[in-house]
Amino acid sequence: MNSNDPTPISTLQSPMSIPIERKPLSLILYLLTLSLIQSPSQSCHQVDKQALLGFKHKITSDPSNLLLSWTPSSDCCAWAGVVCDPTSGRVVNVSRSGLMSGADFILDTYMAGTLSPSLSNLSFLQLLDLSNLKELKGRIPPEFGRLSKLNHLFLDKNKLAGSIPTSFQFLTKLEKLFLSNNNLSGTVPSTVFPSLSSLSQLGLSSNRFSGQIPLSLGNMVSLTQLDLHENNFSGKIPDTIGKLKLLEYLDLSENQISGSIPKSIGGLSKLVLMYLNQNQLTGTIPSSISGLVSMQFCRLSENKLTAALPASIGQLSNIQRLIFENNMLGGKLPATIGNLVNVTDIFFSNNRFFGEIPSSFANLGSLQTLDLSRNQLSGPIPPQLVKLQNLQSLDLSFNPLGLVTIPEWIENSRLFRLLLAKTGLKGQLPNWLSSSSMSTLDLSSNGLTGKLPTWIGNMTNLSFLNLSNNRFHSSIPLEFKNLVLLMDLDLHSNMLSGQLDAVFSKNVQEPLGHFNSIDLSNNTFKGFIDENIGEKTAMTSIVSLVLSHNPLGGPIPASLGQLSALQVLELSGNELSGRIPTELGNATELTTIVLSNNKLIGSIPENILNLKGLIEFDVSGNRLSGRIPPHKALLPVSGFLGNPGLCGAPLPPCKHR
Repeated sequence: MNSNDPTPISTLQSPMSIPIERKPLSLILYLLTLSLIQSPSQSCHQVDKQALLGFKHKITSDPSNLLLSWTPSSDCCAWAGVVCDPTSGRVVNVSRSGLMSGADFILDTYMAGTLSPSLSNLSFLQLLDLSNLKELKGRIPPEFGRLSKLNHLFLDKNKLAGSIPTSFQFLTKLEKLFLSNNNLSGTVPSTVFPSLSSLSQLGLSSNRFSGQIPLSLGNMVSLTQLDLHENNFSGKIPDTIGKLKLLEYLDLSENQISGSIPKSIGGLSKLVLMYLNQNQLTGTIPSSISGLVSMQFCRLSENKLTAALPASIGQLSNIQRLIFENNMLGGKLPATIGNLVNVTDIFFSNNRFFGEIPSSFANLGSLQTLDLSRNQLSGPIPPQLVKLQNLQSLDLSFNPLGLVTIPEWIENSRLFRLLLAKTGLKGQLPNWLSSSSMSTLDLSSNGLTGKLPTWIGNMTNLSFLNLSNNRFHSSIPLEFKNLVLLMDLDLHSNMLSGQLDAVFSKNVQEPLGHFNSIDLSNNTFKGFIDENIGEKTAMTSIVSLVLSHNPLGGPIPASLGQLSALQVLELSGNELSGRIPTELGNATELTTIVLSNNKLIGSIPENILNLKGLIEFDVSGNRLSGRIPPHKALLPVSGFLGNPGLCGAPLPPCKHR
């Protein structure tokens, strides 16, 4: 998933998307208040008491004593989480959620056990909330279908298994049903949906449901929120979805849904959020999309959609986020997109759009992010885009734009992120970058030349810098140490030379500025790798260190073992000598170690070869000797070849003397 993508509907709490609101805080406080009432006018009905005690009997662990007050000798209407009708004494609400909020507290706990069928004897029950208990297992009792007065059922965030009982068709008064984040499976019974005409919110996400979404979905005409994401639903989106005229939130993402987007979807005039991403949808985006006049968030990414965008997309007057990346959409970008004056984010990367960027994009005054990377767009970039004063991130990478130079209007913009990889840039870095406030700069895979300027040290807001695959030649200037926020550095495949100390000894601005990744491979850096590299402040959090294919000499520093977060270490194709330090095994997160084609001698330390997460290990083309230590990782023979003195699996056995 793209790192710029919004979080799924079930978890997001930022204004970039709108999650399904399952239970308002006011409802929770209302239930808490009622549960604190000492005694109602009528005592608890005996049938209801036995039903609740039957539930408690099936609970095997209750660490926060959510059911402590549930004792046979007391009135069940006074039990915590239980609300009775004051006139009849019958239980109407049961709320024992694992996550409860009050005015000045949040209680997060769990409860283990199974759901007792005895709860079905609560014949006056209107609300049942056993959500977020985390360790409730087993099946949903089919007897729950007898709860004919039930209008709220919350069983989400547990470990319930099995299928949805067909008896749920008798819950005709149900308004909210949440079964998300369980281990439920099977198909959704087609007989259930037609009966739930009063249902306004349905959450079945993060389960293992399969089969088609029933056509009877269209019968749930009261639905405002439908969340089926992260399951294994297949087949088409039913045309009947267009009957859900009150629908505001629709999330069918992360399934196996195929076919085209039905034209009927254009009838959902109240729809605010539509996530259909990470499916197998094909065909075109229907022109009827113009009917989604309330839509603010639309995500169709990671599908197989084709053809051009309909011009009618320009009628989505309330749209804020358009996320269509990773499809096969083509044609020219419609100029009508310039009508979307409320749009803040456009993600169209990795498609087949061609032609020029419409100058009408200059009308998108609210635009903050524009990602058109990995298409076939051609230049020039409209200079009118200088009007986009709210634009913070521009990614036009991997388009045949033929830019030659960075457009002048960008100098006068307020961009924090500029990505122009493989867009035809040539010549030297423009001096105006020295006074920019860029945090991300990617000019990789171009024809840039010259020395790395000393003024690069003035770009103190940089956290990500990629100048790889260009023609820079020089040493890294000492001023580089001033990049106190820099975390990711990629300068591979240039003609850079000199020492590396300016990188490893970079200053930091706590808690920021600690390296996450460094790639300096395929250059002409010389000298030794600093023996104290593992003790450098900027290196303490590094995950990936790639220094391959440089004429670096000397030993592998033992201090690399102090890099507790290091996962990838690639030092191949250098002139490193000496032994592989045993201390390297102290970097316990290592998954990839590539030390091939150097001048290393001695044996392979056993603790390194038995690192728990080791996936790739390559020491081929060295002068190592001795028995390869026994190891559990499945390592190919190619990783050990070219060391005449090595023996033992996966190489031939050692000869006994």
